[in-house]
Amino acid sequence: MNLSRRQFCTALGAAGISAATLPVFGKEGTPQSLRVIAYNVYVCKGWPDDRALAKKAVKQGQMARRLAMELALYEPDIINFSESPSEELAKEVAGYLGMNHVRFPSGGNWPGTLLSKFEITESANAPLGYERPKDLFTRHWGRGVVQLPDGEPLVVHSAHLFPGADPTVRLKEVRAMLKSMKSDLDAGRSMLLIGDLNHGPDSEEYKMWLDAGWVDTFAEVGTGEGLTIKADRPEYRIDYVMATGPIAKQIRESRPLFEGAFRVNVDDPASYALSDHLPQLAVFGR
Repeated sequence: MNLSRRQFCTALGAAGISAATLPVFGKEGTPQSLRVIAYNVYVCKGWPDDRALAKKAVKQGQMARRLAMELALYEPDIINFSESPSEELAKEVAGYLGMNHVRFPSGGNWPGTLLSKFEITESANAPLGYERPKDLFTRHWGRGVVQLPDGEPLVVHSAHLFPGADPTVRLKEVRAMLKSMKSDLDAGRSMLLIGDLNHGPDSEEYKMWLDAGWVDTFAEVGTGEGLTIKADRPEYRIDYVMATGPIAKQIRESRPLFEGAFRVNVDDPASYALSDHLPQLAVFGR
């Protein structure tokens, strides 16, 4: 039986967790804390998805609730889902978390979802200014504007770029995105780029982001290698929270969440994680 949202929130409260915690505000009304998570959720079927407990959780309709409860522990304000589940399931997760959400359709079968505790005042899917070429953004890319409680708009790009060792398509995607972002970048607006970018920090794509003025939050304040895939023995860093504009000067924390239900216990053959990726958490504050 599914929990009602009231029952869910009561359970969180009993554990000392708020399902709708807002950032703390200073005297000038500027947020002192903004918590952001980028997460490829593997369609919310658990990973490895052939394990009995993962199959049972899906069959019993538990995955939205399990995902929401684990994310709620980190009190996120903004979340990106790559490889988002059905809109119905994404809406259920958003409801448990007390979040607004917007769906970004995929050019293939990998839609994205942007979730926010704050109002999403604008959204556009693959905002190129022209029809999306069939070979680009077959995963997803969308632009949203989140209205922060202090009245300031925050532009959020939710993205999942083309996978694979050959960067040809991905480089085209990055160039197209940077062209679309140019006016916001030139204006010095606060922006976030969050998602599964499918490239490492040693790639040409990564260098293009930095050259355009984007700041990799993990490279700025993180420790260790920051690996985000896979959830049993992470080997690669391909999930990012990037920032530019004034917010890029407020990075306080950035790390992959290799913990809790986000990771697989390799010593337990029954263990499964919520996804094959780890979430990437970034915290901004004064």
